[in-house]
Amino acid sequence: MPELPEVETVRRGLTPVMEGGVIARAEVNRPNLRWPFPPRMAERLTGARVLQLRRRSKYILADLDRGETLLIHLGMSGRMLISGDPLGRFVHDHPAPEKHDHVVFHMENGARITFNDPRRFGAMDMMQTEGAENHALLAALAPEPLGNAFHPEYLVAALKGRNTTMKAALLDQKIVAGLGNIYVCEALWRARIHPARKAGRVSAARIGALVPIIRDVLTDAIAAGGSSLRDYRQADGELGYFQHSFDAYGREGLPCRREGCGGVITRVVQSARSTFYCPRCQR
Repeated sequence: MPELPEVETVRRGLTPVMEGGVIARAEVNRPNLRWPFPPRMAERLTGARVLQLRRRSKYILADLDRGETLLIHLGMSGRMLISGDPLGRFVHDHPAPEKHDHVVFHMENGARITFNDPRRFGAMDMMQTEGAENHALLAALAPEPLGNAFHPEYLVAALKGRNTTMKAALLDQKIVAGLGNIYVCEALWRARIHPARKAGRVSAARIGALVPIIRDVLTDAIAAGGSSLRDYRQADGELGYFQHSFDAYGREGLPCRREGCGGVITRVVQSARSTFYCPRCQR
């Protein structure tokens, strides 16, 4: 499932052709994805101007001039692909419609944004922009790891006394929003913290030092266009390439890249998810 860097990369790709533009026609080709689409979604979107594209955790939020906000979740295999961009940044010709093109935005500027989702685990919803943060999918989310509210003092307090593992704690969206399996593994490797360590037993100094490490991992991944492992594509259809820089994730049996370590990356299963770490240098 796309994590924060992938969603942020998609948002940045969509911004030049959607933000400030008018949706000339919205096309909804099925009644639902993971959940039913909101009533009259195509009608409510058609003719609306996109004032701003935001991201909250793993969700893209499009604020409209009608006082509503469109929420987009990519799910396991969802893609937002652009064609026909009049400025020539993306594919000029619109491709033929495909079976899993479930929602299509025909922009007034000639661009077309297609939400394609073979597995249909994605989702879209609409709500009033005022109070959008109270939506059921957003209300309980923790601070953004790239935002000012995520700082060492916050994370130390959030993990104090917790009996859960460090891996599980960082995946908890009520502790930090947007992190997933890949970037938690990478951050814990950089921080030399064992993923199975109890969060409440890691020193405040090490927890505090983890904050800038998490920021650096996410920033590096965004700069690389995210990680393409299966279905993920950027908005222009290109693959992300941060997967070529992984230090831990997916490297089972390979030598640890930390200079002088000499360890081998190991895979274990935690809460039905693969965890990759170096047992020699992560403590």
